[in-house]
Amino acid sequence: MSKSMHGNPRTSTLLWATLILATLATWAMGALGETGTWGVAVLAVISFWKGAVIILDFMALRHAPLLWRALTMGWMVVVWAIIAIAYIKGLAQ
Repeated sequence: MSKSMHGNPRTSTLLWATLILATLATWAMGALGETGTWGVAVLAVISFWKGAVIILDFMALRHAPLLWRALTMGWMVVVWAIIAIAYIKGLAQ
């Protein structure tokens, strides 16, 4: 594998720090209690972004063949679709 495929340590460190901050932000939102529908949407977007960063950058799939990126990102989309469906059905009850 080429060195350029994995990025550089500075970028990885900045992404890691951003992931930590995003984790702390979502934890703080949850610790505050009831977040409401918009709060849940924000939590979902942050979580989806974190998953994409991990898949594309830390698993080094950003420059991988389209099939691998589609499989991993597609898997995450399916998981989040199931979570969203369960959440929406829970709201309807």
